[in-house]
Amino acid sequence: MKRFNLEMSVGAFMVVGLFAIAYLTLNLGGLELFGGDYYRVHASFSSVSGLKSGARVEIAGVQVGKVSRISLIDDQAKVELSLKPEVKIGSDVFASIKTQGIIGDKFVQLSPGAEEDFLKDGDEITETEAAVDLEALISKYVFGKVE
Repeated sequence: MKRFNLEMSVGAFMVVGLFAIAYLTLNLGGLELFGGDYYRVHASFSSVSGLKSGARVEIAGVQVGKVSRISLIDDQAKVELSLKPEVKIGSDVFASIKTQGIIGDKFVQLSPGAEEDFLKDGDEITETEAAVDLEALISKYVFGKVE
């Protein structure tokens, strides 16, 4: 009987430990099991070179959302941004694709304007700036095709 109780205690401890490790892994990794509470806006870019789903969306260096999907529609890259509900952005927001560091990850930077009319779920950001293709700029400079 004592051996059975000891085995049950150790088994219960192991199960609780595994759940704790799984919880910490998901929280520290920034993963969400059930999608989270976001609203979605769209932006079209001529190029999203290097931008990936799951990339950060920032305002003033603070993460306010993530890139949820990238698709090609009418020769334009349409990017779906998932933003936290407490973040309110005006309809004159400017979206640009930036690089973190010299050769770092790409992310979307939002520069809010002064408009009081806020974007709602499903709205479109009209002012965008595509990613700078650093390799193309370097090759133009190296091969003497700088204008």
